[in-house]
Amino acid sequence: MSIKKKIEKIEKNVTNNKLIFGLSGAFVAAALGLYLFSYFIVLTPKEREGLFNFGEVNHEKIEHPKKVKWSFDGMFGTFDKASAQRGYQVYKEVCSSCHSMNLVAFRNLQELGFTEPEVKVLASSSDYDFVNDDGDVESRPGLPSDHFKNPYPNKQAAAAANNGKAPPDLSLMAKARHDGPNYIYSILTGYTDAPAGFELSAGANYNPYFPGMQIAMAKPLSDAQVSYEDGTKPTVEQMSHDIVNFLQWTAEPEMEYRKRMGIKALAYLAFLTVFFYIAKVRIWSRVK
Repeated sequence: MSIKKKIEKIEKNVTNNKLIFGLSGAFVAAALGLYLFSYFIVLTPKEREGLFNFGEVNHEKIEHPKKVKWSFDGMFGTFDKASAQRGYQVYKEVCSSCHSMNLVAFRNLQELGFTEPEVKVLASSSDYDFVNDDGDVESRPGLPSDHFKNPYPNKQAAAAANNGKAPPDLSLMAKARHDGPNYIYSILTGYTDAPAGFELSAGANYNPYFPGMQIAMAKPLSDAQVSYEDGTKPTVEQMSHDIVNFLQWTAEPEMEYRKRMGIKALAYLAFLTVFFYIAKVRIWSRVK
């Protein structure tokens, strides 16, 4: 290569590097300008003041959730439908008096093994308001297409009936909390007396698995609180186990299908890997 061509190549590389640095600088400048515009123009002074105010961090010791072996764990996990059906009974007879489950309809219960007639009976046990042709409000029995009835007419009423804090909806609770199944199980089975020197707030209950170790919800479960038709002994631990299975299903009803598809996809990819490896060996075996 002649010296002239070498010089031209060097100049071309320098030009390309300048272009890259120029574009990078423009991108950084645009990002910084967008940030400054958002911070000083879009945000109000009050919003800017609270942007970096993270509040006090609670460094109190909180127990890690109990580790329970669940049937739905792992890539081959499945729902324990018998346990989940019992969990629905616990929700209906205990939890539904305070907690809503707005994302679940009665007809979804057929996926848990309830028959269509059973679902109709379960739905009809609740009354729903509707507006008739004359504009008057009347009540009707629930239908399979209805979602679980909310125990309160609105969030404000729920908060007013629970010391200013509305009970959370349980539809997605198993996914809404870190290590959700173990967390819920630990909360339900973790009520105990506060240790000496620990000051409980008015109306609070001691639970080492809840942030702050104080929870407004009173202990919801006690032994023999429900009567299982299949003869299972309704201890606090058993009912907690069952309600967790039910809440895991409501939070992720497609889990079994998703896992089956994942296994099929992995098997298909494994087959393709072997197939292409054999093809590669056969093709390149001709090249010496």
